[in-house]
Amino acid sequence: MARIGVEGSMTDVKERLAEMGHDVVDLHSEDDTAYCDCCVITGQDKDVMGMSTASIAGPVINANGFSAQEVCDMVQDKLNREQ
Repeated sequence: MARIGVEGSMTDVKERLAEMGHDVVDLHSEDDTAYCDCCVITGQDKDVMGMSTASIAGPVINANGFSAQEVCDMVQDKLNREQ
């Protein structure tokens, strides 16, 4: 399955993605995005993890205002489009 980077506080999203078989990586710094197929952020910070430029080629999903299931559905949809 895919390698998904998830920003720190979203434990419920991390657990659901892991249950779906994805390799889930905690995002603490820009280096953590390396080799991620998709990243999920909380959207609470203007520049995620202090990054001013995008360092991931894959999709980035802003989870602000969505349930864990909705976020997982968006991740799956983005990954399916990438194939």
